[in-house]
Amino acid sequence: MSPRRGFVAGLEAALFGRRRLVLALFVLVTAALAVGAARLGIDAGFEKRLPLDHPYMETFLEYQDRFGGANRVLVALAPREGDIFQPAFFETLEAATDAVFFVPGVDRARVRSIFTPNVRYVEVVEDGFSGGNVIPADFEPTPEALAEVRENILKSGEVGRLVAEDFSAAIVSAELLDRDPETGEPLDYIAVSEELEALRDRFEGDDVSVHIIGFPMVVGDVAEGAAGVVGFFAVAVAITALLVRLYSGSWRLTALPIVTSLVAVVWQAGLLTWLGYGLDPMSILVPFLVFAIGVSHGVQMINAVGAEVAGGRGGRDAARAAFARLAVPGTVALASDTIGFLTLLLIGIPMIQELAITASLGVAALIATNLVLLPILIGEVGLPAGYAERSRAGAARRAALWHRLSGICRPGPAAAALGVAVVLFAIGLWGSQGLAIGDRQAGVPELRPDSRYNQDTRFITDHFAIGVDILTVITEGPANGCIDHPAISALDDFAWAMANEPGVQSTLALSTVMKTVNAGWNEGHLAWHVLPRNQYVLVQAVRPVETSTGLLNADCSVMPVMIFTEDHKAETISGLVEAVKTYRAEHPDDPLTYRLATGNVGVMAATNEAVSAAQVPMLGWVYAAIVALCLVTFRSIRATLCTVLPLGLVSVLCYALMAALDMGLKVSTLPVAALGVGIGVDYGIYIFSRLRGHLEDGEDLRTAYFHTLQETGAAVLLTGATLAIGVSTWIFSALQFQADMGLLLAFLFGVNMLGAVLLLPALAALIDRVMPWRRDR
Repeated sequence: MSPRRGFVAGLEAALFGRRRLVLALFVLVTAALAVGAARLGIDAGFEKRLPLDHPYMETFLEYQDRFGGANRVLVALAPREGDIFQPAFFETLEAATDAVFFVPGVDRARVRSIFTPNVRYVEVVEDGFSGGNVIPADFEPTPEALAEVRENILKSGEVGRLVAEDFSAAIVSAELLDRDPETGEPLDYIAVSEELEALRDRFEGDDVSVHIIGFPMVVGDVAEGAAGVVGFFAVAVAITALLVRLYSGSWRLTALPIVTSLVAVVWQAGLLTWLGYGLDPMSILVPFLVFAIGVSHGVQMINAVGAEVAGGRGGRDAARAAFARLAVPGTVALASDTIGFLTLLLIGIPMIQELAITASLGVAALIATNLVLLPILIGEVGLPAGYAERSRAGAARRAALWHRLSGICRPGPAAAALGVAVVLFAIGLWGSQGLAIGDRQAGVPELRPDSRYNQDTRFITDHFAIGVDILTVITEGPANGCIDHPAISALDDFAWAMANEPGVQSTLALSTVMKTVNAGWNEGHLAWHVLPRNQYVLVQAVRPVETSTGLLNADCSVMPVMIFTEDHKAETISGLVEAVKTYRAEHPDDPLTYRLATGNVGVMAATNEAVSAAQVPMLGWVYAAIVALCLVTFRSIRATLCTVLPLGLVSVLCYALMAALDMGLKVSTLPVAALGVGIGVDYGIYIFSRLRGHLEDGEDLRTAYFHTLQETGAAVLLTGATLAIGVSTWIFSALQFQADMGLLLAFLFGVNMLGAVLLLPALAALIDRVMPWRRDR
């Protein structure tokens, strides 16, 4: 007996010899972790989505307190008829401004609307400059006062920013802090979204429409959509139960893998709580994925028990033998799943790292619940009467199918299968060239294009020259740079160059305002809409501009340039970032340093670059770990090649499918690549663990594969169907990212299963001619 078989035999004796003690331990651990699972809550945070180690985020964090971050909320109000200059609308806008001011977590110093005192106008009068609040302190909504406010808005330069270009709407803008300033606790974004929704309910009516965009609204809508995940979970459980029942012929055997998989989910939730984690809305699907994986591995155990019973063993002995048969391949398969998740830790984004930990805990729990608890429960509960006869009858019915499938091991069919695989690989490699890093659609890709949030986004971008999408380039220069002509002129040149880049709606820089002020000093003549060279005149031009505008700091050594983009599509962001880098490289002698970046587009640019940098190392580590596990498990180069090569084909096809469906590689889709490889290898491990045994017994390849299919073929097909059908129900979710993940995972699970059943034996037939099995023995 080999050392490995000796270890498994010893473990089998220890576990099954103390069955009641083992079951009691499982009950105690499950009860303890269920207490923690009951306390698991939703934990959403803005900074969790930031790749904090990225250079852009160093700039973001350094200047976040002075110039605001990327966590902005816009509340747009629009009269349903006419323009905004109506007494009732102004009363509503003022009340909405006050309401936004008191939303928890709002940085009150950065709330802006035409009613806030930090929004001012400047005009030239006979004695020089005059200015004041856009809305005077003694404002009353009379026709004369409304006409005055209209003039003030035009003079303030806020048309297109806080007021729609056609005066059809107005905005209340607010910056959010990541911690509640009153409690010091992390901001509860779901509570904030509820406050904003209450604001919508309060002010929206027959006369006014309300449109709100910003991170809290995304979290709230995702959390609301995630509530529907429970319904999809119930549907998946029902479909899974039906498939397992059709296969096993017993409701008793159907219930057991479902119960043990649910136990693993409870362990996962409890461990998360004990480790101090919550469940991010973007990770809400992970427990259900763990459940599906658990049931699929449970099917393998039921299949193994059925094979042992058909061979003449009793129920408890069959369960012990099934444990001994699946202990090594099952552990290796689940370990590969765990490694697939753990590689996500390479992505320096806390939310993704939390997802990796969440999923890894769940899959690790499956090793205990599905490889230990399930066979013990099968042995204790017992098998239904006549189960052995039904197992033998089922095997006899499937024998003709397995005989035909085993023909793939013959030279002709094997060559044909490999030829098709090569063609598919070439097509996939060509198609994957169109895969973009980042979002491919405007609006929030986590939500459906017709969702209310994305409709609100379209309304704001259609009516204003700004939106929630902003890239802020921090320009650093000498102290008093705003009254140094070379420095302020360089700033103006940079802002002008960025304003002319594709995908840019508008830019806002200190130099733009200073040129307007200078023209004002000269009766508004366009010839004076320039930056004067005289330092004293520059002082005169910059004096009306306050630091609260976010366009300069106290000593003018930092002057941000705000770039408002039409959307945050991958090509828009990459093109704009490249334009900044190119400009910086072409102007090495500028007195200013152009640092990327703040604003939500800056965050997305950093995230896209982090994803781009991580995707190859992540997949490299996944494949390296799987190759190492297969080599240790099979001690065979051939077995490793046959198991791993189909995974590479499916990975390439998955990228091509994403490109064809206009899905970008981003935070919500990148994990799918690792999951597809980690989980997809399970099929190959289960198949080759049996195939190797028959080959070592001296059988030829086709006979060995026929017997392998008899023992595990039905379970592999059912496993693939269970996983694919279970996640395919997500396609109907209200959440776009869940639908995308469901489609991709269904593709990966189904095609990986076909690769293991058809391509693996074809590879084995080809490699056997070059590297005979006896070399591996």
